[in-house]
Amino acid sequence: VQLQAYGGGLVQAGSSLRLSCVVSGRTFSRSYMGWFRQAPGKEREFVAAIPWGEDTPYYADSVKGRFTISKDNAKKMVYLQMNSLRPEDTAVYYCASPLNSGSLHTITYIRGYRYWGQGTLVTVSS
Repeated sequence: VQLQAYGGGLVQAGSSLRLSCVVSGRTFSRSYMGWFRQAPGKEREFVAAIPWGEDTPYYADSVKGRFTISKDNAKKMVYLQMNSLRPEDTAVYYCASPLNSGSLHTITYIRGYRYWGQGTLVTVSS
């Protein structure tokens, strides 16, 4: 499985961005995709996730109501629509996929993922 994330950039606070992640290789209907981010000097943290076989999203509290994760199963694409961006959203954003089906019990944890994209930088200026 190979993942490629893109769509980052420099925006002002209050703006919107949409990140995209293209998945190459086999996907599993019981598997899921996630977005994580890592700010300078901080640990990587969970942002959002969505199972391929369901439409139920998972969000970190810090992005609920502002970010929306979606997917296109046919295109094997996952998106992260980010609205009302804040300076604290500045980070490198990574899309990630588990090994095989993964487990929904770990969908919000780094350990639930095996494959990672190269990351795309989002910078939000105040």
